[in-house]
Amino acid sequence: MSLTPISGRPQGDPGQKISVASLKEKKLRHEPITCLTAYDYATARLVDEAGIDIVLVGDSLAQAVLGYENTLSVTMDEMLHHTRAARRGVKHALLMGDMPYGSYHMSAEDAVRNAARFVKEAGAEVVKLEGGEKRVDLIRRIMDAEIPVAGHIGLTPQSVNMMGGYKVQGKSLNAIEQLMRDAVALDRAGVVCIVLEGIPREVAAMITAEVNTPTIGIGAGPECDGQVLVFHDLLNMTEHAAKFVRQYGDGAAMIMQAAQAFRADVMTRQFPSDAEAYHLPKETREALNTVLERKRTLRR
Repeated sequence: MSLTPISGRPQGDPGQKISVASLKEKKLRHEPITCLTAYDYATARLVDEAGIDIVLVGDSLAQAVLGYENTLSVTMDEMLHHTRAARRGVKHALLMGDMPYGSYHMSAEDAVRNAARFVKEAGAEVVKLEGGEKRVDLIRRIMDAEIPVAGHIGLTPQSVNMMGGYKVQGKSLNAIEQLMRDAVALDRAGVVCIVLEGIPREVAAMITAEVNTPTIGIGAGPECDGQVLVFHDLLNMTEHAAKFVRQYGDGAAMIMQAAQAFRADVMTRQFPSDAEAYHLPKETREALNTVLERKRTLRR
């Protein structure tokens, strides 16, 4: 595993904007699709400049950044706030926003209105929602409003209470059949891509071969058309990483080391140095010294 930084765009793709059509072209060319989460301007800018295809402002924001127990607590306002921040940093990638729990579960009208807010208020180019067959009519309603939609099946974190925890899905024949139906339904509905989370590699491979829509795996094996990871998992900045996470750097150690070094320098008065301080102009300093000397003379 190399940690050597790579600067600039990938060779052969100098700044080309990724679009919905780009993803389908990548699948046709068997070119892997890359996706990372980002929740703020600085991170989104760096991820974008690294040449990542999709920047996802995921509802994983809830745990990775806001400290919630699960994804169910994050609100529309919080998701929009962070999507707007990421939008300012993204120039090349496709920006995708996760519709949070409750934003599309009550009515189709609410779902379309909230999806439109992601586009109009936050600059998202695609919205993602969880569920397969049962979401198809809703997805079509959102797409009728000219909003591209990404699907998400398998382990769907917003269904954690129904699933009884974060468990691998698609382990029985009946469950595999349902996942295949979900994927085909989403494919026929015309979604931009399908996130496959927490399912056996063999099942993900079957789905990827069956559908025309690009599949993006997370804990679904290498046969998917693309892969996504949570940025904070990538850098060892979450408390409990899943089995499928590969860490490409130790951001936690770097931050801790930097913070401890800063504290030590402040405690020993080594920071800031004279070179890191601002100084008065020579004329002002001389005039001030004259004033202070007069005051000292008067006090004698």
